[in-house]
This record gives sequence, C-alpha cells and structure tokens, in this order.
Amino acid sequence: MVRVAVAGAGAWGANHVRAFARAKGAELVMVCDPSDDALRRAQALAPRARAVKQVEEMLASKDVDAVVLATPAITHAALACHALESGKHVLVEKPLALSTKDAERVVATASRAERVLMVGHLMLYHPVVTRLRTLIDGGELGRIYYLYALRVNLGRLRSDENAMWSLAPHDVSMILHLLGEEPDTVSARGGCYLQQGIEDVAFMNMRFPSGILAQVQLSWLDPCKERRLTIVGSQKMVEFDDVHPVEKLRIYDKGFSRPPQFTEYAEYLSIRNGDVHIPHVSMAEPLELECRHFLDCIEKGTKPLTDGFSALRVVRVLELAQRSLEADGRPIPLGDLGTLS
Repeated sequence: MVRVAVAGAGAWGANHVRAFARAKGAELVMVCDPSDDALRRAQALAPRARAVKQVEEMLASKDVDAVVLATPAITHAALACHALESGKHVLVEKPLALSTKDAERVVATASRAERVLMVGHLMLYHPVVTRLRTLIDGGELGRIYYLYALRVNLGRLRSDENAMWSLAPHDVSMILHLLGEEPDTVSARGGCYLQQGIEDVAFMNMRFPSGILAQVQLSWLDPCKERRLTIVGSQKMVEFDDVHPVEKLRIYDKGFSRPPQFTEYAEYLSIRNGDVHIPHVSMAEPLELECRHFLDCIEKGTKPLTDGFSALRVVRVLELAQRSLEADGRPIPLGDLGTLS
C-alpha cells in the first residue's frame, strides 16, 4: 500500500481526497489544510485520515510515502521541492510552477531525490484525448492544419493567478501532447475587466514548426460553460465537447477534395460533405485514472505520462504567453527562454 497525504482540501483538493480514499493500492493517511471547514469536509470523505493544519507536520511524517499538492498555484514549486527533498513522491496540481526557472528547479530536485514527480494535467488522462491521439497518430485525420480550444464560463474569480494561468494548462497540455511538438512562437492578449491587473479573459495563439496553428480562448466572464477542442485535418475534422453528457467526440468526414483531373480552376477544389461519426468511447473518471497512474508509477518505478519535463513544456508556453500579454500581443519566440534540457 502506498501511504498518501493530500495537502489542500478545497474545492478541487477534496476530489483528490475522495479519489485516494477509495483507490486500490493506496491508504490515505493524512489530509492537510489550514481551514477547519475544509478538514471537516475531508474527514467526511476519509474518516480514517488524520487531519493536520501544518504542511511541515505532513512532510515530516514517517508514515507518508507520497503527497498530493492541491494548494494555490503560487505555492506549487516550493512545496513540491520541499516534499521531494523530504523523500516523498509528489503529485502536484497544474501548473507545476509560475515560471520556467521554478519549474526547472522542481524537475532537477525530483531527479536528485530519485522520486516520482507527476503533474495533474488531468485532460491527458481523459479517454477522449487518448482516442484523439490514436486518430492523429494513425493518420485518420490526415495532415493537421490547425486546432482551436474554448474554455470559458461564468466562474470563480482568483486573485493569485489570471484566467490564462488557471485555465490554459488544460488546453496547452492537450495540444502539446497531441501534436508532439512545441510552438515556435506564442502570442496572447487579454483584458482585466473585473480585477485590476488580473486578466479574466485571454486569447492565446501558437505557431508550430510544422506550420500548424493553435488558438485557445479562456475566460471567467462568459454566459455559457464551454469546454471544446476542435482539430481540423486534411482528411477529417474532430470535435471534443467535454460538456456534452454523452456525445463527447464527433468525427466529421468533411473537407476539400482534389480531383486527379480538372479543366477549370474552379473544379480544382471541391467540398466533401461526408458522414458525421459519433464513436463510442468507454468513459472512466479522468481523476481516477490519473490517481491510479500515479500509484502505478510509484510501485513500478516508471515515468509518468505527465512527468516533470512535460509539465515544464507547458509552463514554458504559459510564460511566453504571459510575456506577450504584457507586450500587448507581440509574438514571443520559444528561444527567448533558452534550451529545454
């Protein structure tokens, strides 16, 4: 049994408490949070777990093998390093850090400590994302032209990070994972409408070496909740709608065809309107799959799908986007951050 402690039992951390309290191969031994209310809610989910308020007590505990950090983003890097140096395996929520320098420090600490470092890029454990990767790798979509993602709602405002840092890690991690490459340049523009100096709306653009373009729209200030990723290829197009209760994946056999012979230029390209296929995807809760993967990596000594290096790539893109935000949308080259180890 892997003995697990969860630091942070707030709105999202409570889900980790629930998941690890019932995960096969894990024993949830401790929950840490400074809030009495959060600890009471956590103990209702995991009555046998000890409740503590100080993270130092959690990290000093000899009966804790692994910690889950579901704390504010600004604390991720420092707490992850502290936990790794204390000999614990670490699952830290996204983003890994709020700067490339801090993310690199966490990755280096994990390497020295020889402990598992995994980052909670939850969408990479979503069964639909797994299917999308299979479609792309198998060539069913043809050449990928562009992607765009929409992650908006009228949601909870944060004061420790803007909407881009809060929401974009989901979509950036998916895009990098699906394409298997990093962007050449990143640009972003945003607006601070509700809180001074904190963007509640942001529009990100990425250009990749292959010529693929990607756009991500993010907002806490929108009338509808939407979680959508669209991929346009030369053969087919797909839409992943995570809000839809049943039809989460649609494959469109649509595009332009190039006939082998033509006499008029207007005949060169013709629209192809084929079928729309809604495949069955066996669903499982992504958080449950993520937690199981973390435990498997600890037990088998294997590298996580969302390891420190993959999370570092996401942080690099977000830092470029932040610099572009501050430069009113000027595209920032990846080379400005140096070479990834």
